[in-house]
Amino acid sequence: MSQNFYDKIARKFGGYGYGNGIKRQYKSEYPRGDPEKIFKEKLLCLSSKDKTALDIGCADGKFTLSVALYFKKVYGIDISRVNLDIANSHSADEGSKNVEYYYQNANHTSFEDSFFDVAYCRRGPTFYKKYHRILKTGGYYFEIGIGEMDTLELKKIFGRGQGYGEWDQSKLDENLKALQNLGFKVIFAQNFHYFEYYPSYEVFDLFLQGVPIFEDFDSEKDRASLQKYVKKFSTDKGIQLSRHRLVMVIQKAINP
Repeated sequence: MSQNFYDKIARKFGGYGYGNGIKRQYKSEYPRGDPEKIFKEKLLCLSSKDKTALDIGCADGKFTLSVALYFKKVYGIDISRVNLDIANSHSADEGSKNVEYYYQNANHTSFEDSFFDVAYCRRGPTFYKKYHRILKTGGYYFEIGIGEMDTLELKKIFGRGQGYGEWDQSKLDENLKALQNLGFKVIFAQNFHYFEYYPSYEVFDLFLQGVPIFEDFDSEKDRASLQKYVKKFSTDKGIQLSRHRLVMVIQKAINP
């Protein structure tokens, strides 16, 4: 996804993602647990006040601040200046005293080799070779990523979308292979499939405006496709959307 997309969304919603309390308007069903909560729990289990962490793709800093108190210091990097401006606007918050934000591409960071004890990425870029360089030996990399089956039925109806026609194999297996080839050790790796239910067409439309499923989503131009999807996937619980996340905990091996 491009910098322009994230800047546009940040300006529209006052940060990354969708606003107007929409997240509180839809419901989720997790057969194997909420991957976001599991990711955060695993991250905090390996946090400590003597560790320095890197938030890769920190966006508006909400998550960064939610974990900062558990680390000695957290650096957040992002390619959206608008999101970083929003993140820096919270610099007076109590939880931000040990946080620094930088405008940096994760593929070209300025950090020294073996600088971080922990690095984590939430649905962001996966430049594993770069992360291996900046992690200390024995350090940990955490990721919650988007699986190949995420919103697949929606993308089929639209005929496009994030990874559509490209993600034809297991993203988890693909990522693990790349990480292990670099000398990382797998601590935890699991797929999570679950459903979200949206109460109305309007709420679902607003949701799609603020996420990168379709970088070019347009409420008017895509009306026919969206109506087709809503008609097919409306249930008693709401408009159903299938989600797929993967969660990984990886260690830079002491003896690769």
